[in-house]
Amino acid sequence: MNQNSDFDFNFVDIVSLIWKHRKPLLIIGLSTAILTAIFTAPIFIKPKYAAEVVFYPTTINSIGNAMFTDLTQRQADPLAFGEEEEAENALQLLNSSALQSRIVENFDLMNHYEIDQEGGSPNTDLARKMKSNIKFNRTRHLAVSINVLDHDPAKAAEIANGIGNIYDSVKTEIQRQVSLEALQIVEDEYKGKEKEVWDLRERLKELGKKGITNYEEQSRAISEELYKSANGAKRRELQAQQDELAKYAGEYTYLRETLILELESLSKLRKRYEKSKVDVEKTLPQKFVLTSASPAEKKSYPVRSLLVLLVTGAVGFFSIITLLIMNQLNLLKQ
Repeated sequence: MNQNSDFDFNFVDIVSLIWKHRKPLLIIGLSTAILTAIFTAPIFIKPKYAAEVVFYPTTINSIGNAMFTDLTQRQADPLAFGEEEEAENALQLLNSSALQSRIVENFDLMNHYEIDQEGGSPNTDLARKMKSNIKFNRTRHLAVSINVLDHDPAKAAEIANGIGNIYDSVKTEIQRQVSLEALQIVEDEYKGKEKEVWDLRERLKELGKKGITNYEEQSRAISEELYKSANGAKRRELQAQQDELAKYAGEYTYLRETLILELESLSKLRKRYEKSKVDVEKTLPQKFVLTSASPAEKKSYPVRSLLVLLVTGAVGFFSIITLLIMNQLNLLKQ
């Protein structure tokens, strides 16, 4: 009971003290609000306008695999929206040095942000400016947003849309670079396999010139003729043919079976080669744009009403704290 009474008494004292000095506090509050409104005016703080691009990154990396793989084996749909992994990869690419340098070059940000290139740290100053004005985020629906602030609303929209285009081109260039290396590897394997198949066919042609065209059929035909023939001279001739045929039986069988296996391997390599060529020669968009940026009609920064409210509230709070401290000091002196 005593604690509650003390608390009520203290609270009443505080309210009474504030009421007693209400005029100075009111003057301080109004003065703060007016000064904050003045010093947040465009003449002191240049307003910034926001522009936003929202897109889904594609799930496809290899066009050949996506378009020319059996439907029962296809794992990537070129029309599918992005997933969490693709969104994270897109953010990594947007923050990469390759893409950031392209943004600086394409929009001449060093001059646009009025960075002193003769200063001690122009690149650091530029990076700080870009970090405060250009932001990349993942939305809760796994899309990627590009947010740009600029003093010129048209420039903000131009940079936001331009970054989306740069993302598309940089990712395509990276994939094409990898695809070219992969194509070279597959092409070398494919040509090597073609040569092996050609050599096997040439060796079979040489056997054909010696009369060995189909060992199984020829051997069976000679065996049937030997079985039917009663003529001694004819049998000797047939036996000689069979002996000659037997000399190349092993080589013919080896070449024929090897050729079948190599042709099957060559067919698989041809498909891989064709897919790799598609990856190099064809491109697909790397994103599905949901929202394109357009020049903003209203500024986004600073929010003057919010600043006036926050600053006035903070000054009022500290004024009351100061008043309470001074009152307590006077009581202690007495």
